[in-house]
Amino acid sequence: MSDKITNLTSDTFKSAVAATTPVLVDFWAPWCGPCKAIAPVLEELAGELEGKLQISKVNVDENDTIAAEYGIRAIPTMLLFKGGQVVEQIVGMMPKAALKAKLESHL
Repeated sequence: MSDKITNLTSDTFKSAVAATTPVLVDFWAPWCGPCKAIAPVLEELAGELEGKLQISKVNVDENDTIAAEYGIRAIPTMLLFKGGQVVEQIVGMMPKAALKAKLESHL
């Protein structure tokens, strides 16, 4: 994982999503095939949108309380936070161009 993407835990989640920079949180698990498939796309977007958007990940196996709090029932699920509030939810795979356009509409 690139140094542009951070791993969040129950200890760091709340402060991370409350940041002034929008934060895309990818809820994933190591055994999830689609999660592995979208990881390189998120790596690329982290570089392309650096300074405008922070991309972070939450391992749902290790942080099930966060996943439960946000009603995560399928993975990958991505939540876009602005000022601590969810402004967009993306469930499943999405082509890079479509995902980037959706994210940029909130920046």
